[in-house]
Amino acid sequence: MFSSLLIAASVVASVRAQQSSSFPAGVIATGTQGITNPPVPTTGTAINQTSMARLLSINSIDDFCIFAPPYLANISDTEQIEVAWCTQQRNNARLIPDGTLTGVSFLKTDFYVQVYGYGDFTKLNIVDGDYGGELDPHGATGNGNPIGGNVTTNIVDGVDEPIAEWMLYIDYNQFCLRACTNANSTYSAAFMCWHELDEMGCEFVMPGNYDFNGTFETCEADVAYPPGWYPTATVDGTTSFSTFAQYATGYYTGNDGSTTSYTVGTTVTPSSAYFTPSSSGCSTVSTVSNGVALASLGVSGSGAAGSAAAAATGKASGTTKASGAGASATGSSAAFRGARVGYGSGGEYAGIALVSVVAGLAAIGLLH
Repeated sequence: MFSSLLIAASVVASVRAQQSSSFPAGVIATGTQGITNPPVPTTGTAINQTSMARLLSINSIDDFCIFAPPYLANISDTEQIEVAWCTQQRNNARLIPDGTLTGVSFLKTDFYVQVYGYGDFTKLNIVDGDYGGELDPHGATGNGNPIGGNVTTNIVDGVDEPIAEWMLYIDYNQFCLRACTNANSTYSAAFMCWHELDEMGCEFVMPGNYDFNGTFETCEADVAYPPGWYPTATVDGTTSFSTFAQYATGYYTGNDGSTTSYTVGTTVTPSSAYFTPSSSGCSTVSTVSNGVALASLGVSGSGAAGSAAAAATGKASGTTKASGAGASATGSSAAFRGARVGYGSGGEYAGIALVSVVAGLAAIGLLH
């Protein structure tokens, strides 16, 4: 069986290599799955509420996954070891217990797929009242938060595509998740899933209609500007931007052993994203449910994997991020290259030029 899985994975990888050329650079992840993950996204896997798998799939309102702790904890204490929780039995992940989610909005756009929702995420081992944090494929060490975390979606072409750039904000009662599926010469996948505004919260980084608790909807949506981008002027059809960087100070030690202070960003914090994209063509379902009565199977809904299991899967000390989801300051493949970004009621953006990108952007790694 194991050899069959490896053969299947190698065939998929070969096909993936042929197909990924139809996507803009930086969209499709390269490398291998994390060591805790199945080699490919897989449906119908066994229920395992102590699983340490870290593979998310984002396919539809009733087929998506999010990261949450393997045992009762704050997000900031477990960023490197979060595990996958899915609405359906898939990817060897843990199952989100029915009744956890109280509202979900699933958005499809020309540059990203976005799912965000409300619920009781204490059922996913998040401490009650924890304002959470931000997870992405980079992390403080470049190995990702969580380490070995991967994300796929079939929303673009019906194929499970490994996505290079994604970001998830989650706390005890809210989450927002975006996977960036397109890019062009101005809007790279890294910019559209910019991961360095962890204190700004869902409504700022992933703007949209957040007044949907109690509703389960799937919508088409306009594309937001990259997080922190603000148009300043349009001259001869070309739009200029300023960018916001989250304020931070600290120290670094040079090769000669000397310590230097640094300051990034500005103390002037914008109150919101430039605009909120419109959504349309929405359809609703009554709820998101897998129909699995975990209690009747003698399985705990939340499950737990203790500190020994965490240590075995790569927990390490390092910089953590706080104030996540609740914090508020508030087609097919390559055809998406011509999509418009920031297309609101005016629709005036014919050409775009970026003039003020924050200095010192971190190098963006594709995966692991």
